[in-house]
Amino acid sequence: MADDDVDVFMSRLNPDMCVVTAAAGADRSGCLVGFSSQCSIDPVRYVVWISKANHTYGAARAAECLAVHLLTREQHGLAALFGGRTGDRIDKFARVRWRPKYGGSVVLEEAAAWFVGLVEDRVDGGDHVGFVLRPVEWGERTDGPLLRMDDAEDITPGHPA
Repeated sequence: MADDDVDVFMSRLNPDMCVVTAAAGADRSGCLVGFSSQCSIDPVRYVVWISKANHTYGAARAAECLAVHLLTREQHGLAALFGGRTGDRIDKFARVRWRPKYGGSVVLEEAAAWFVGLVEDRVDGGDHVGFVLRPVEWGERTDGPLLRMDDAEDITPGHPA
């Protein structure tokens, strides 16, 4: 099977996008993620896949917990900040309201819903690493249709995938 054949299948998917933030000491970082999913029912576990090329990967590797944020379609600007800009060049957190939560994690106040998860495992998947999280704290702010991959196609990544 050629890569083009797999691309035909993958192009039909339209997953929810989320912003993942990591804090390790004074190092804060965050990125827009298109690969994430609940991966266990009992116990509840969630996995987020972060590109090894992404600035957030370094902070996530050193962090005890990560925060996962859902955005609505109306929050495209927030998605563009975390997906189209890189923490190598700007402090994204200087441009948004956030608050510290469990374990020093960084939670975006504008997110539609969020949870903080303890990193239980890391899985090397090639150019991305999966961070398996155990949710320990969560909240929500607003309803509305969630931002999906098709909604974020116009965001040029701050780093190559």
